[in-house]
Amino acid sequence: MSESATRAAASPAEDSDGGLSHRQVLVVLSGLLLGMLLAALDQTIVSAAMRTIADQLHGQTIQAWATTAYLITATISTPIYGKLSDIYGRRPMYLAAISIFLIGSALCGIASNMYELAGARAVQGLGAGGLMSLAFAILADIVPPRERSRYQGYFMAVFGTSSVLGPVAGGFFAGLNDFLGIEGWRWVFLINIPVGIVALVVVSRVLNIPHTRVDHRVDYLGAATLSLGLVPLLVVAEQGRVWGWTSAASLSLIALSVIGIVAFILAERRAGDEALLPLRLFRSSVFSVGNALNFIVGIGMFGGLLSLPLYMQIVKGASPTEAGLLMLPLTFGIMVASAVSGVMTSRTGRYKAFPIIGIASMIVAMLIWSGIGVDTPLWLTSAVMVLMGAGLGLCMQTLVLAVQNDVPPSDMGVATASATFFRQMGGTIGAAAFLSVLFGVVGDRIAASFRVAAGSADFRAALTDPAVLADPANRPVLQMMQGGGAGPVPSLDDTTFLNHLDPRLARPFLDGFSSAMDTVFFTGAMVMVGAFILIWFLKEKPLSTQSGMQARAAEARAAAAH
Repeated sequence: MSESATRAAASPAEDSDGGLSHRQVLVVLSGLLLGMLLAALDQTIVSAAMRTIADQLHGQTIQAWATTAYLITATISTPIYGKLSDIYGRRPMYLAAISIFLIGSALCGIASNMYELAGARAVQGLGAGGLMSLAFAILADIVPPRERSRYQGYFMAVFGTSSVLGPVAGGFFAGLNDFLGIEGWRWVFLINIPVGIVALVVVSRVLNIPHTRVDHRVDYLGAATLSLGLVPLLVVAEQGRVWGWTSAASLSLIALSVIGIVAFILAERRAGDEALLPLRLFRSSVFSVGNALNFIVGIGMFGGLLSLPLYMQIVKGASPTEAGLLMLPLTFGIMVASAVSGVMTSRTGRYKAFPIIGIASMIVAMLIWSGIGVDTPLWLTSAVMVLMGAGLGLCMQTLVLAVQNDVPPSDMGVATASATFFRQMGGTIGAAAFLSVLFGVVGDRIAASFRVAAGSADFRAALTDPAVLADPANRPVLQMMQGGGAGPVPSLDDTTFLNHLDPRLARPFLDGFSSAMDTVFFTGAMVMVGAFILIWFLKEKPLSTQSGMQARAAEARAAAAH
């Protein structure tokens, strides 16, 4: 496409009502999807390779800080991007987000120790906070709410695809000694650079939508108090299980977080309309209930998505790459449900039924998963993945749409960022809570499984089998079973020892892990029951047929007429 053709495709001036054609929207969408791909793929590709990265940087015991640093800056910067984009425009803030993310990726690629990597990941997070929320806000600017679900399905496809490609790519690069003369694991981060450069070029060329400046000051006090409230909370969420939830460090940070949140609320009340997150928006039941649902769905979603890869890898013995491929049915469910709900919303203008069905589907999926065991066939797990994915596809985009449809165009950036912010906060807290449940009960479940196994002739035979006794890989379990199982329990911080154990000795561990994961799935289902009750209080406002640009143009014409 020539430069003049690109400008023509991206220019909204061709339509008398200020709207964009389907072809024009797709041109802009191409840039948004590349930006979102950076953030969505990064989360999954890094998690798959983190164990190898930590080994290479000799920082296995502090690897969690690389994740925590990214999470903190991404979460805090999300509402800041939303407000700044309302003031200064989406395009410059989106380009800034991509650029910061690329700088962080380059710094990650040259890190020489885990502390440097954690700092570079923090820079990455500063960019990632704007990539997802601004993409949804830009879409709201150019597409009316009634048509928006059709295009949001493309975003869900990016999420779903990254959940599969990420572990595959992460496992591939982590397994290479070097690639083009550079250590293989560094390409987990460096691969972002060519993708990001393409995104920068595409976005700078096609994202030429008009912006009506919101004449507000930057709420620096709100940003500072939000940081004070969230940083300690996110640190505790990530590290509390290691430190102990009632340790002095955890309780001190929780107290500091409470002080920060109270200060943030007071600062936002004082700032009024100029607030980072204007409190007046919460007076609307649609906005407040919608974001409460985003928060709860975020918690429940991680209840399922966190434990499922662990089940595949620990219980079923899949590698990270294989586990990513085994998640394909989930991706299929997300993509199909997003597409179907988008088309139906566009045709009927109705949307409330979709999150109702979606939340119910997630509850059923997690209840079924709460009964899976070591011998559960993969076809059943995969079938339930489709159901879980369909639930996510029906919920995520629809709840964002409900929040966006409830606010004026001048607050679109803030509203969209708030939906992403609350879902991300829910996911963070949910991940911490469910990991605590998992590791809080897994020790007792494994011990109970060993007591049951002790009565098995097959297990007793393994304890006296000369081949088993001669294999050093079995020594940790054999030592544990000395004196009737009173020996030291092998550390569960690294479960790779299970891959080398005699299957008869490994079985109690697998049963124990599976039972603990059942508890996590059941807990996630109960959390989602709360969301199912709350969804009935969400009012279904008629979807507007005007995009953000069209609404602002109409407001301008009305103001000029008076």
